Amino acid sequence: MTSLDSRHGHNRAAPLAGQVALITGAGSATGIGFAAAVELGECGARVIIASTTDRIEQRVAELLGAGIEATGIIADLTDSSAVSDVLAGLERLDIVVNNAGMIAVGGTMLDASVETIGDEEWDDTISRNLTTCFNVTRAVIPIMRDAHYGRIVNVASTSGPVQAFAGDAAYHAAKAAIVGLTRAVALEVASANITVNAVAPGWIATGSQTTGEVVAGNATPMRRSGTPAEIAAAIRFLAEPAAAYITGQLLVIDGGNALPEDRTWQRKTQQRKTQQRKTQQRKTQQR
Repeated sequence: MTSLDSRHGHNRAAPLAGQVALITGAGSATGIGFAAAVELGECGARVIIASTTDRIEQRVAELLGAGIEATGIIADLTDSSAVSDVLAGLERLDIVVNNAGMIAVGGTMLDASVETIGDEEWDDTISRNLTTCFNVTRAVIPIMRDAHYGRIVNVASTSGPVQAFAGDAAYHAAKAAIVGLTRAVALEVASANITVNAVAPGWIATGSQTTGEVVAGNATPMRRSGTPAEIAAAIRFLAEPAAAYITGQLLVIDGGNALPEDRTWQRKTQQRKTQQRKTQQRKTQQR
């Protein structure tokens, strides 16, 4: 570490050395949560990963095999008492990544118009995607206040805060609410040197990505879906000590998908390229 690095309190090789990070929703080997655990662990953090099933034990084994200090916890974080159990005995917690959400393992995505969504479906979606984030955030704030330091990164989505698709109003409502929660909590804890930010992934190539989502990813300006590792890199940035003056923000990671105002831009671009190619061919023939 150079003297310049030392002056700013950073270790560029392992910026999270000695820190403890909790990542929820990390049970899938191809998901954003596990990718975040790998990213933070490779930066020096000891990681605690949580999932609702015992597959978390496989993820822990993989992390340990990669030389990352890791612990796994099976818990239903929609239950506030379960969150208390997860945090019991922790002497420090520097980073929290609230990634738990989506649907239960083995479940199906909700596809229903708003007038046909039942109370149970609404409550379940809100509970998994919003209440888990609230429960964990509420529980970790006292630990971070005592340490006068903390980084909280909430995984929202472009669905809700930025865009929407028909058929799952509850999911959109939950993910949009995460952004509101992020901003409100950021204001409350900023003076305690705790930052709270959110990332909004677009179409991401996880193991649960559907065929339709692959097609949608290919239709983005970058012509592909993002990767969990790319989301994890953004999470790591917000979790580092160097990101001390960024709080209450939403970082959209969608390959530019939210940018086009004219949704026919791809067709028009292709037509323009075709016309330019034909023009060039005519000029070549005339020479």
